[in-house]
Amino acid sequence: MSLTKKIIIALILGVIVGIGLSYAPTDIFSTINMYVLNPIGQIFLNLIMMLVVPIVFVSIVLGTAGIGDPKKLGSIGIKAISFFLVTTAIALCIGVGLGFLIQPGQAGVFDTGNIEYESQSAPPIMDTIINIIPRNPIESMASADMLQIIAFAVFIGMGLATLGEKTKGILNLFEQANDLLMWLINMIMKTAPYGAFALIASAIGGAGLNAIGSMFMYMVTIVLGLILHGAITYSLMIKFIGKGSPVKFYKEFFPAMSVAFSTSSSNATLPLAMKIAQEKLGVKKEISSFVQPLGATINMDGTAIMQAVATVFIAQIYAETLGVSDILLIILTATLASIGTAGVPGVGLVMLAMVLQAVGLPVEGIALIIGVDRILDMLRTSLNTSGDATCAYVISEYEKRKEAKVLKS
Repeated sequence: MSLTKKIIIALILGVIVGIGLSYAPTDIFSTINMYVLNPIGQIFLNLIMMLVVPIVFVSIVLGTAGIGDPKKLGSIGIKAISFFLVTTAIALCIGVGLGFLIQPGQAGVFDTGNIEYESQSAPPIMDTIINIIPRNPIESMASADMLQIIAFAVFIGMGLATLGEKTKGILNLFEQANDLLMWLINMIMKTAPYGAFALIASAIGGAGLNAIGSMFMYMVTIVLGLILHGAITYSLMIKFIGKGSPVKFYKEFFPAMSVAFSTSSSNATLPLAMKIAQEKLGVKKEISSFVQPLGATINMDGTAIMQAVATVFIAQIYAETLGVSDILLIILTATLASIGTAGVPGVGLVMLAMVLQAVGLPVEGIALIIGVDRILDMLRTSLNTSGDATCAYVISEYEKRKEAKVLKS
């Protein structure tokens, strides 16, 4: 049986077991979760997280060295960031539009008088830009600061490309390290169905159907937004810019999406997502190695849809009216925040707090959505990971066509 089928079966079984556990007495769920589900899920997460920093560092060094020309590297970087900003803005428009169309929030349904939420503050965007350059690369790797790791790896890759034959031995060492990491990914992915089952069962069993039921329309709105963005925005880009088949793309990429769904982590999914992009989707190794780690850090289209819907939902709960200027402010603030808050823990809720403050809505409203956010986080992480792969695929296909034209001429 293929890995994809095993993961699908595991996800279905996890949902069934999770629903069953949500009806079980609290002490029974706590015991099963503590001694069975949580250990299995955490071991799987730890296994793939232990590869994230080494694979991001090694891949970006190889990707940068493979691209070689700093102008070409800059061109690919500009294309990737432009793609991320444009798709994030489109995702926000979809989220806001669905929020007003479906109207998931109604004033007076929730007791807003006693809710509390303490928001984390995001660092100023200039601090984020300054801190991209690491003072201590080893410390950056130890703390898994992805933007700093990416910056350091780019410098190393540019040095290897510039020095050429002088550092060929070091480049060979990085290529061998990459082969070793890919072998480890293959080994670890054999445990994916068990980890997916445990993580899904734990998340659904802990959330409970009551919490899901009370927020049903909010959840439907976000899920619909995620589906539309993947089926329309990404599919059109794959079809018309990448000149490929969206059906084939999603079919091949499904194992990575399912791991993203079960782990709720773009970084944890990164090793498998890059492997599939390179081996199954034909993305050039140097482009995949550069674009996908960057996207896992700053590209958050699924999160953007959640922020847009949540902002409209909270405004409806508090009976506040959002004007055209407020809608434009939501789109602008969330688009810029997607890069400005990269690497901040709980980044989705930090960004949401910034958006709510920008349009004058109470940050305490976030407390209403936290109960179901874990489950929605699974879905939006799947979309985020797909967006990173779509960007890498589109840029790779564009570069292939450009190179083919040069060869013909």
